[in-house]
Amino acid sequence: MQEPTFLILTALAAQPLHGYAIIRSVTELSHGDVNLRPGTLYGALDRLAEQGLVEVDHEEAVEGRLRRYYRLSDSGAGALAAQAERLRRNAATAETELGRRGGIVPGLSFTAGAA
Repeated sequence: MQEPTFLILTALAAQPLHGYAIIRSVTELSHGDVNLRPGTLYGALDRLAEQGLVEVDHEEAVEGRLRRYYRLSDSGAGALAAQAERLRRNAATAETELGRRGGIVPGLSFTAGAA
């Protein structure tokens, strides 16, 4: 799963959101590292809907424009949980291997052997 997809699913984990709110949430969740453009987001949402990972929750008119809200499907929640676990395992492996390096590793917040 690509990072933008992971972040889109994460943004939708707690509640349905409309496109612009998803874009803002992804930026916040990634601490500014991922900034989605609307075209990229809507292409991803279409793909995720085809895969059954997200669903349209509802639509509402705001200032004359239709705002579509998306929600995480049960299948999407399962995929997100599986990806979060995979990332957790990979991060633990990386920390273990860096710990074997010996000495101080910049940015690593544990002591060797504590992993």
